[in-house]
Amino acid sequence: MAYSEGMRTNGHAAKRRGLLPTGIITTAALSMALAAAQPSRSWTHFQTVSRAPAGITARDLNSLHRQTVKLDGTVDSSPIYLAGAEVRGARHDVFFVTTTYGKTIAIDAADGKVLWEYTPRQYSAWAGSYRITNATPLAGPQGKHIYAAAPDGRIRKLRVADGGEVWSTAITRLPEREKIASALQYSRGHIVAVTAGYIGDQPPYQGHVAILDAASGKLLHVWNSLCSNRPGLLTPSACAQTQSAIWGRSGATIDARNGDIFVATGNGPWDGRDNWGDSVLWLNASATRMRGNYTPANTQELNERDLDLGSSSPVPLGGGLLAQGGKDGYIRLLSLKAMRGTAPHRGGALQKAASPGGHMIFGDMTAWRQGGATWLFAATNGNTEAWRLTGGRLRSRWQNAHAGTTPILAGGLLYVYDPHGGLRVLEPQTGRQVARLACGKGHWNSPIVIAGRIALPTGNANSHQTSGTLEIWRK
Repeated sequence: MAYSEGMRTNGHAAKRRGLLPTGIITTAALSMALAAAQPSRSWTHFQTVSRAPAGITARDLNSLHRQTVKLDGTVDSSPIYLAGAEVRGARHDVFFVTTTYGKTIAIDAADGKVLWEYTPRQYSAWAGSYRITNATPLAGPQGKHIYAAAPDGRIRKLRVADGGEVWSTAITRLPEREKIASALQYSRGHIVAVTAGYIGDQPPYQGHVAILDAASGKLLHVWNSLCSNRPGLLTPSACAQTQSAIWGRSGATIDARNGDIFVATGNGPWDGRDNWGDSVLWLNASATRMRGNYTPANTQELNERDLDLGSSSPVPLGGGLLAQGGKDGYIRLLSLKAMRGTAPHRGGALQKAASPGGHMIFGDMTAWRQGGATWLFAATNGNTEAWRLTGGRLRSRWQNAHAGTTPILAGGLLYVYDPHGGLRVLEPQTGRQVARLACGKGHWNSPIVIAGRIALPTGNANSHQTSGTLEIWRK
């Protein structure tokens, strides 16, 4: 299933010593990617761990001032933030959001004023309908442009200065069936976007990875997870197979050292050759070649029972390990060395750990390296849990009975939004609740925490509303 009505991220020394195979992603490499991709005081893309200054400590949480900003749309994803961006001739700290019906809005972080709003020309054709996007926008490395998705299946480059459109490129030939659900990512001058399907899995659609030139908008390559022997943008009905959505919150996970791409797919046929439903896939930077793969031994059962392996994006843990959470209530610990190569790798997970409360995972999991230890955090519709990677296995350290979307780590605190209402702030190593901030209900939403501010959109895309809110807490 592509979209659910329920709830719906030191290796270099080891490599020099020969302990890690060449090309294996590490936590250090991912940290380098974040540092390279974002200015030090900004939050430019969907991420689960921020290294930008949060400006909020545990002592600040109970004295924050809350503002509710009304928006012309529901934001069922997360914001991004640019510090000191030039908008309409003046410098502002700015939050950017994309609504479910494709409006992208710039909001002054200091006072909540809307600075500009971009509306796609065909907005009225799908506003209020099932056609939505849950993609978090992306800021370019110079902070001059924003990249955003819309329900017409197009990616747009917008000017930060005034919201003007620079280019618009389609990444699907059937936007009525193929949805842009995941965050956009930036890598080596390219935009990396993925496609999924809508509630009900109405055929035909295929999950695919699209690579666009960030400067010109040219579609450089498309790798299809079904009919993968056929490169380029397919008319979905031209492929005999359907589904295999890519819909994890982060979309693609990028290896900073070589640009390699990791994605996970949902239900769909698997033959280990041209069709890769319910698989973790490792592609090269241009998405022209597969470098590795993993498929559970029970892939047929997952497909028949609508238990998408790829309900979250792959999470690198360092040391040649990868975690993958799915709708079947398990987190699989994978060896990238064992995944390597184009031959099919079916079964062979190093570990199958029960997800929090044994529930389905619909948000992304969060990896954190602190004091030489690697932690993994995940939340489901009923529980939140933390594991520590010890001896090559995930070992549970704490769990609570609170629901959550994607956990966000900023300023040494763990922020978990409960879609039933409320933002909980926890000590990551103990799970102790530091504070609970009141806010409205939601779905896939998650916060960002930066520069003494917390920003969290609320609302559910499945309500098909053309209005929504952004909650801002400030010191």
